Amino acid sequence: MNRISIILLLLSASLPGIAQSKKPAAKPAAKKVAPAPIQPAVIERGKAVYNTYCVACHQSDGGGVPSMNAPLVKGPHVLGAKTPLISIVLNGMQGVEINGETYSNIMPANNFLTDQQIADVLTYVRNNFGNKASAVTVAEVAAARNKK
Repeated sequence: MNRISIILLLLSASLPGIAQSKKPAAKPAAKKVAPAPIQPAVIERGKAVYNTYCVACHQSDGGGVPSMNAPLVKGPHVLGAKTPLISIVLNGMQGVEINGETYSNIMPANNFLTDQQIADVLTYVRNNFGNKASAVTVAEVAAARNKK
């Protein structure tokens, strides 16, 4: 090795940031953030909306009526993506197959409900009748309502 190579080698070892062959430090793994706990007031408001507009068809236990009104118990339509569920409340629907059974009654649109009422009732449904899922937010309902 010549003098210049030795000097550069010594300098690079002693000065940070000079052509070192160190690998960059690994980034710490991202921590999963648990969803915020659902406030009891949200559940109470959602239950009130449910008892006013939903219980007649979906029943007090969320079991629905065979072949007529869909159950709200542990189904993918309740526990899955929120936007389709919000759209059902806003726009209504007729005829749906869930787990191999067809439900034929018409569910009317409930777009007269406020975004807060829809968020509350869907949060209630997604966290009752044996269900456990994240809350539906007012912002999610507003976005679905405004989507054309």
